[in-house]
Parts: sequence; structure tokens; C-alpha cells
Amino acid sequence: MATKPYTYLDYAATCPLCEEAGAAMAPYLVSGLPEDGFIDANANALYSAGRTAFHALEEARATVARAVGARLDEIIFTSCSSEADNAAVVGIAHAADASRHLRDKGRTPRIIISATEHDAVLNPAKRLQHEGFELVILPVERDGRVSADALRQALTADAVLVSIQMANGEIGSVQDVEELARISHAYGALFHTDATQALGKLPVSLHSLGVDAASFSAHKVGGPKGVGFLYLRARTPFEALVLGGGQESGRRSGTQNVMGAVGCAAAVKAAVALRADENLRLSALRDRLYAELTSYESVHATLDVPAGSDAFLPNIVNLHVDGFEGPTLVLRFNNEGFYVSAGSACSSGSLDPSRALTALGIPRDAAQGELRINMGRYTTDADIDALLTVFPKVIGENYGR
Repeated sequence: MATKPYTYLDYAATCPLCEEAGAAMAPYLVSGLPEDGFIDANANALYSAGRTAFHALEEARATVARAVGARLDEIIFTSCSSEADNAAVVGIAHAADASRHLRDKGRTPRIIISATEHDAVLNPAKRLQHEGFELVILPVERDGRVSADALRQALTADAVLVSIQMANGEIGSVQDVEELARISHAYGALFHTDATQALGKLPVSLHSLGVDAASFSAHKVGGPKGVGFLYLRARTPFEALVLGGGQESGRRSGTQNVMGAVGCAAAVKAAVALRADENLRLSALRDRLYAELTSYESVHATLDVPAGSDAFLPNIVNLHVDGFEGPTLVLRFNNEGFYVSAGSACSSGSLDPSRALTALGIPRDAAQGELRINMGRYTTDADIDALLTVFPKVIGENYGR
């Protein structure tokens, strides 16, 4: 095992637990004996310890709701954003189809997603396709965005759901969700967005954006793993995916993770409060990395990200390097004490090139050399200095400026 310290530069995969979340969760990590103050009781129990847990859960729900511009009763705690994505895509599509009786009338309900969606949206959409739904996968422009015209062309009277992510955690593209939701609604389709990577990086006011559902995860903003939440706008048709005891107002059964929800709320609150200052700092680091790393003739920026641009996430740098496969680069950086990635962590075990990069039109061989560097709250200027110092060694001395 390595004993030297490592520099962590894979915040889009997961973030270190922030101080605020750790402090909020600390009381729940004591012994569960009554004399120790059993605050982590079942939030559905009627005795006093259960009521204490319930109030903590609801306070966390209120904190999260305020942070994303929603009502308290529109927040459903889940185990992660993948569960929230699955619940939204499958639950809304089924309920919308049932309420409109499309298949009963011999019509085919349509669902629409983008070519760069996370697998947690793509795979449930494919399952719906096997069930008889029509699946339309929209292309993206060279900047990674879905055009309004492409969406309009895909929408029909039988469209029940559109799901387009707010921001892509691999290439950093930010979508105009407000416009896309408005277009979808004009055709009678409901709109879901995977906002996992957007929270803490973009202004997220869900009522203002006009979306019907949105998915989030705690660990992407410095909260604990194993907890996320789904925003479901009031009166949105929805069929619960997880059935059981009827928790979360019948929308997601299962005993709630009170400690996780409390940590999630603390992390979300901190990330939103720090967003403006952190964006300025991180975008400067992003711009520096793009400028200096692409000065090597073998290194190419995946997207044209103008300095200071807020059309891309401030913390994501995506490159491809001639003559390398991404996993090789990751291991070389690991040997030098840096944690980076070769694309989305959720598909890092695949030997296929990134779907996001191929959707941009990048050739397969070039896409195989993907390198993703992503920063966060605890990334320092010194970390970036050190990465730039070691970079020429990692890619080999045969590559010059």
C-alpha cells in the first residue's frame, strides 16, 4: 500500500465528506443504548425517540427544499441519485401513460432523453422501451447541448416524458433546462432533469426552472454516500418504484436514513452558500488547466471552453491524449500521487469509449484516450501546480510543447 499522500482530483465521482456534514452526523454515530441518547430511532415510531428522529428528518427535508427552491412536501429522500433517476423516469412515464390511457387507445407513449444522459436515466428508459414505450435519444451539438429545435422535432402528442440532465459531470456542458422544460410542456410532456452534478455549481431554483422532477445525490456535494433525493413537483403523476410500508408519503417505501438525510442537508446547505465564491475560484483553475495542458501537442480539449465561461461547469476539465488509453493515464497519475479519472466513474470498468465523447463526434480512437480532471472545495492552487509539474512525466518525454 502507498504511504505517500495523494492529491484528489475526481470530485465529479465523489466528494470528500465536508466538515458541515460530518458535524451534523456525529451525534448519530454514538452507541444506540438508551442512556447514550438514542436519537437515530426509526422516524416512523410513535414513541419520543421516534418523534425526535422524525423531526430531524423533516428539518433536513425543509433545509434541502429551501436550497433547491421547492416545497417541503415535494422532496423525497432516496438512497442516491441513481434511485431518484429510476424512480422519476419509470414512475412518471408509467403514471403519465396510465392517466392519458395512451396504450389503451392503441397509441405508443414516447419518452425522450439526450445522448449524454447518465446510465441511471438511459437504462430505465431502455427498460420502458422493452415494455412498449417508444424511446427517442436526442443528439447533442458539438458543445454537448441539446438544441431546442431537435427537441421540438422529437416531441409529439404521444410524448409523456422528457429527461435531460442539467449539467454533464464528464464533459461539463450545461443545458438550458428552463427552455427545454417549457418546450416539453407546450407539447404536453412532463420534464425531468438529472441535476446531480449541477447542485452547488449552478443556481438551482426548481420552481423557477419549471421542471416536474429533478434528481440529486448527497455525496456529490460533500455529503455521505447512500442518500439522495428526488424533487417531484406537486400533482405530478407518479407511480412509486419502491413499495412497502408507505414511507415518504407513499412515494418511496423503506425506513428512512435519518443520519444520511441530516448529513445530506448540511452538505447541500454549505454547497449552495459557497457556490458563488467557489465557482470563481474553480473556474480560474479550470481555465488554467485547459490553457497549460493543451499546450502539449498531443493533448486536446474535448470541448471549446472559453475562459470564464459559465456555459460549462467550473470544476470539470475533459481532455483526450494521443497515443494513450484513459485507464493507462489514470494508473500513471496514481503512481505519481494523483487521483484523476478516464470518464464517468459509474462506467469506469468498461473498455468502450465514453458515450458522451462519441456523442460529440469524437472518433473512437481519440475518445479512448480520455482524461477527466475535476476539482472541488478542497482543491488548492498548490494541487494544480503539482499536477502541472508531473504532467510531462506522465505522458512521456516524447511529447513536446
